[in-house]
Amino acid sequence: MSKDNNNNEHENNYPEILERKTKLHRHDSLDLEAANVKGHNNGHDSKGVSWGVVLSLAFQSIGVIYGDIGTSPLYVYASTFPQGIKNKDDILGVLSLIYYTITLLPLVKYVFIVLRANDNGKGGTFALYSLLCRNAKVGLLPSQEVEDQQVSNYKLELPTKQLGLSLKIKTFLEKTTFIKYLLLIVTMLSTSLVIGDGVLTPSISVLSAVGGLKEASSYFTEGRVVWISVGILIVLFSAQRFGTDKVGYSFAPIVSIWLLLNAGIGVHNFVKYDPTVVKAVNPWYIIQYFTRNGKDAWVSLGGVVLCVTGTEALFADVGHFSVRSIQLSMSSVVYPALMLTYSGQASYLRLHQDKVSNAFYNAIPDPMYWPMFVVAVLAAIIASQAMISGTFSIIQQSLALGCFPRVKIVHTSIEFEGQVYIPEVNYILMLASVFVTVAFRTTEKIGHAYGIAVVFAETITSSFMVLVMIVIWKRHILWVILYVCCIMSVEFLYLSSVMYKFPHGGYFPIAFASILLATMFIWNYVYRKKYYYEMENKVSPDCLKEIGTRTKLRRVPGLAIFYSELVHGIPPIFTHYVENIPALHSVLVFASVKSLPISTVPIEERFLFRRVDPRELNVFRCVVRYGYADTRNEEEPFETMLIQRLKEFMRDDFWVQVTDNNPPTPTSKREFDSHCTEEEYIKDVDDENVVQSKEEALENEIEVIDKAWRAGVVHMMGESEVMASKRSGIGKRIVIDLAFNFLKRNLRQTDKMFNIPRKRLLKVGMTYEL
Repeated sequence: MSKDNNNNEHENNYPEILERKTKLHRHDSLDLEAANVKGHNNGHDSKGVSWGVVLSLAFQSIGVIYGDIGTSPLYVYASTFPQGIKNKDDILGVLSLIYYTITLLPLVKYVFIVLRANDNGKGGTFALYSLLCRNAKVGLLPSQEVEDQQVSNYKLELPTKQLGLSLKIKTFLEKTTFIKYLLLIVTMLSTSLVIGDGVLTPSISVLSAVGGLKEASSYFTEGRVVWISVGILIVLFSAQRFGTDKVGYSFAPIVSIWLLLNAGIGVHNFVKYDPTVVKAVNPWYIIQYFTRNGKDAWVSLGGVVLCVTGTEALFADVGHFSVRSIQLSMSSVVYPALMLTYSGQASYLRLHQDKVSNAFYNAIPDPMYWPMFVVAVLAAIIASQAMISGTFSIIQQSLALGCFPRVKIVHTSIEFEGQVYIPEVNYILMLASVFVTVAFRTTEKIGHAYGIAVVFAETITSSFMVLVMIVIWKRHILWVILYVCCIMSVEFLYLSSVMYKFPHGGYFPIAFASILLATMFIWNYVYRKKYYYEMENKVSPDCLKEIGTRTKLRRVPGLAIFYSELVHGIPPIFTHYVENIPALHSVLVFASVKSLPISTVPIEERFLFRRVDPRELNVFRCVVRYGYADTRNEEEPFETMLIQRLKEFMRDDFWVQVTDNNPPTPTSKREFDSHCTEEEYIKDVDDENVVQSKEEALENEIEVIDKAWRAGVVHMMGESEVMASKRSGIGKRIVIDLAFNFLKRNLRQTDKMFNIPRKRLLKVGMTYEL
């Protein structure tokens, strides 16, 4: 080897060694809490993406995101005027309301403001909650490590001392336990309401579309329309198990045709009947509408707000596309089409006020009736499909964060990681949708329930956005006040209106969301209690050393992976196992599965290892870090990835020890170049023979891992039972002993997550008194 080659080789290796040393710091970080996270927020803003890709994503997004809001013209006017139109000018007032509602909420709020608050490309209420958890310590589990801040996606800029309001609110959030619980509960409530949308959207969309049959023939009575809708719903939910692969390209043409046909018919009616409805761009007609109708106008807002149904999908589905593609598709296609559609219906109704009960189909020209009926049914199915798929994704996120009971997650697409299917939830949604359709029977009554779910969820999103704007974005207080006055005030006005209809069907989404919220909170409450119990009773390093020196303890060939939810330390169930089975495998890895409050964790950063002293025990601890949107790759066995990363850790740890014990003197390239050969450099660091002996010891340790792997891998899983302590009150006993254990007995087991072979799984039972 030449002198120059030696210098170049080590010049390349030396920075890598120092980088490894930085990553493998000498403290035991799995027993420490994370410090403040520094960095910046990389928004999912499509920068650097070609316009060809953006246009392709924009086209696909039409089929996935806008099915719900695109089918709202089927029922908005009918829901707004359930008692008929009393004054011709009321149509202008309602059309003006529709204009400004669609402009303010979907376009301004979601497309140009809320989408920027995505969590590394993922949207939804959990994304906003995760942003707050990373920026301020408002999470309820002490499961952060110092190394979490080194994950590529774990980047967020903290408020500076100069921004007093931001820092004060951040401090208040961190110090107030009540606020921490409130944020979590509100997040769960919003999630429950969006899941409720997954029930109501199929019902109202399909029922509205099939309702066109009543105009075609008197044979199709209300009862027949209801049962035809039920049949379509059953087929729709039964087809979910096949997945929604290539959903964008499959649905986008249909929804595009739907929007274009609606826009075309809207232009036709606008020209043919009353072009003067364009006056509705003047908000003065809204004031006149309220002056003329008073309370009735306020009540009618519950129907008007249905024109923005499905806007949460704009944010929740941003991970499948990009911010720019959604902004493009909404601004250039969907928004103009909706404006033309509602304007055309208003023009028709100005001359046919008695036709408002089925305004959509009555306004269609006769030659276009049946083509529009077919496309309407297809669009309604697509709208339902989008919300059902979104519901599955939301539940997957809440499950990953310990906020939902264990259910089976089926990944239906290799190409699209976000497409999942949850059998248990699918059947519950189907039964609920069928029940709603049969019980309510009309779109007017379903609209009462639908409005509450839509507006309540949007109001919660706005509340989170205020915190994001102050704490994370650190916007001037005047911008926040402007947002509250222009956006939130409108949403609260709509919320007050839809809550008025609570006795007339509006109770359903609240009741449904309350059941889901109670289920999620009970699961999360016991999950946290169990975690804190293990924290308080974890195995100390001295206890582990004492266990390792026991003469009666035998070491058997093989590698054991002991799974636990505890991140900091070794769980108490381990001592329970050793006391009953005095034998340990030659290599033991304590693996803790952890969900970070980010969407994804790169595979190369997923495993975080630490060695447990003494070294001769061959005991390691490992934290396996997942984002809430990460998928478990069944094609690559979990144990294979873990063992490969373990050997990489051992090699990295070896170089850290070398540089720690004998730190290299060169601190710059000029000083580095003064060492002419690799042998001279090694001599400065340590005696060459010593380094070689350490390398041999390293290879021997890795050989021990390989030998244990070849001898067989056993997966040990702590299956702890929980029960309320004797000092607990009746409420705590009901929550833990009855509710939680009922859920646990009737749901999936944790070993399903990693595709663990049943023949190599050993469960260790223990009872925790919480």
